[in-house]
Amino acid sequence: MEDWQLDFEWLKVRHFVKDSLQIDKLPDLQSVLYLIGIQELGRWSEQKFTKEEKQDLMHIAVCSLLEGEFYEFEGRDQDGWPHFKSLRPFNISGLNDQESYLKGKVIEYFSLPNEQIAI
Repeated sequence: MEDWQLDFEWLKVRHFVKDSLQIDKLPDLQSVLYLIGIQELGRWSEQKFTKEEKQDLMHIAVCSLLEGEFYEFEGRDQDGWPHFKSLRPFNISGLNDQESYLKGKVIEYFSLPNEQIAI
């Protein structure tokens, strides 16, 4: 995907999230990852997460987005939190390249049929 296409599709995802949540500002990548983590956890009604749990949710999102290529789903623990094992290191160097790669994966995630995304 060319840079302009990535930027355009990423902006569409950000507007989708903004409109779905009826918020004033466009979300950044961390906010979108947090929401994907909540989606993958499956606990939309739980409103209070600790700082550590918020970090865990973003990790769940990254693992889910990179599943099959870099991570493999192992299962859920007794509290229902998903766990993944690393298949190989995430070897994309450079913060901008990593961010672009993740944005591409987020775009793919939001390209799923709408009934699978519960924002």
